[in-house]
Amino acid sequence: MSEVYKTQQQQPSQQLQQQQQQQQGSIGIYNNKKNVIPNYTLSGMSSFDAESLPDYSEFDSESVTLDYYKESVLRPGADKMAPTTTIETITITRPLKVIAFICGVIVVVLMIMALASTDWLMAAGWRQGLFVHCIEEDSVPPLPFNIQDPPGCYWTRDIGYIKATAALCIITLITDVIATVLTGLGLKTQNHNMKYKFYRIAVLVMLVSLLAVLSALIVYPVCFAGELTMANRRVWEFGWAYGVGWGAAIFLFGAVVLLLCDKESEEIYYKERKIVHENQMRA
Repeated sequence: MSEVYKTQQQQPSQQLQQQQQQQQGSIGIYNNKKNVIPNYTLSGMSSFDAESLPDYSEFDSESVTLDYYKESVLRPGADKMAPTTTIETITITRPLKVIAFICGVIVVVLMIMALASTDWLMAAGWRQGLFVHCIEEDSVPPLPFNIQDPPGCYWTRDIGYIKATAALCIITLITDVIATVLTGLGLKTQNHNMKYKFYRIAVLVMLVSLLAVLSALIVYPVCFAGELTMANRRVWEFGWAYGVGWGAAIFLFGAVVLLLCDKESEEIYYKERKIVHENQMRA
C-alpha cells in the first residue's frame, strides 16, 4: 500500500513538471518570434531593426510589440490591393450654343450701327434717323414736313412713332447684351445647374429682344405712311440703317432657334476610369 501511495504522489508531481516545461517552451517560442520581428520585411518596405525604433512608451511592453507584428503581417501589400474605379465628369461645349453666342454679338454691333445712323429714311436732299435728321446742301424747297431749317443736321422731329422706334431699338440692344452675356456665362461655367439656368434665361431675354426689334421695324414704316401728305417728296426709300435693323432681327431669330433646339441636349457625360496600382502593372 505504501508503494501504491508513493506512486500516486509521484504522478501529480510529474504532471506539474510537464506543465512547467510546456510553459517554458511557449515562452521560448515567443522569444524566438520576438527575435524574428526585426528581420521581417513587408512587400514594398525596407527591413528595420528593433533597436532602431524610437524609444516611445508604446513599444516598452512585449505585448504591444507582438500586436504590431500581427497587424503588419495581416496588412495587405500594394500588389494585393484591388484596382480603384473613379467616375470622371466631362463637359462638352455644344457648337450650336457657340453659334448662338456669336449671333448675339453680331446683333449688338448691328443695333449700335442702326441707332447711330441717320439713314433710316431718305429722299432728295433729306436724311432721317432715329435721333437726327440732316438737310443736304442741294435740297430743293419746300423741305419735307414743311421744315424751314437751313442745310445741316438737327435733332429729329418730336414725333411719337420716331421716339417709340428709338426706344424699342434701345430695348433691343440692352436685352440682347444681357442675353449674350448670359449665353457666354453658360458656356463658361462648370456648374451644370447654373449652366442650364443661364441658357433658359438667355432664351427668354432674346425673345423679348426679338419682339422689340420686330415691333420697331413694323411701327416705323406704318406710321410714316400716315405722313406722306406732308412729305413734299414724290420718292422715298428706307436707308441701309433700316435694313441693318432687319439683319439684327434675323440674327436674333437664329440665336433664339439655336438655343431652343439645343437647350435639352446633353452636355454632361460620365466616364469610368479604372486606376491600376503600379505593382499590378509590373506583374
